[in-house]
Amino acid sequence: MPFDPVEEAHRHWVDHGWAEAADGMAMVTSIMRVQQILLARIDEVLRPLELTFARYELLMLLTFSRQGSLPLSVIGARLQVHPASVTSAVDRLEAQGFVERQAHATDRRTKLAVLTDTGRKVAADATERLNERVFGDIGLDPGDLAELRRILTSLRRTAGDF
Repeated sequence: MPFDPVEEAHRHWVDHGWAEAADGMAMVTSIMRVQQILLARIDEVLRPLELTFARYELLMLLTFSRQGSLPLSVIGARLQVHPASVTSAVDRLEAQGFVERQAHATDRRTKLAVLTDTGRKVAADATERLNERVFGDIGLDPGDLAELRRILTSLRRTAGDF
C-alpha cells in the first residue's frame, strides 16, 4: 500500500473532532494489525505440522509442566481461554496422537490432558521452527523489542490480565 491506513484513520479521527481518542484508536488498530501479521507468519510455520497457535500453546504448557500433564481446568486458566476452547483443542490434539485424556488419580471428576511422546516431539519441532522463523527475528532491534514488551506488559497489568 502506498500509504499507512492507520495513519490515515488517525487523520480522519482528528478531522472529525475525535483528536483526544485518535492516538488510542491508532494504537489499538496497530496492535490488531500486528497480531494479524504475526499470526499469519506463525500459521505458515505451524501449518505443515497440522498445528494452530492455540494448540501449540497447549502443547508447550504441557511440555513445561512437571509431569507432562494438567487438568483441563488448569489449562483453561493458564491459557486464559474458555473451557469449550480447551475441550476442542484437546480433542484435536488427542485425534492427532499428541495428547491423551486420563482420569485424575484422586479426583474422578477431573480429566487430565497428558502429553504423549509424539506430542513432545512435535512441540520441540514446532518450537525450533518458530524460534528460527518468527520469534528469533520479529523485525525490531533488541532495544525496541524490550521496550515494546515492557509497554505491553504494563498495558496488560493495568487491564487486569494478571
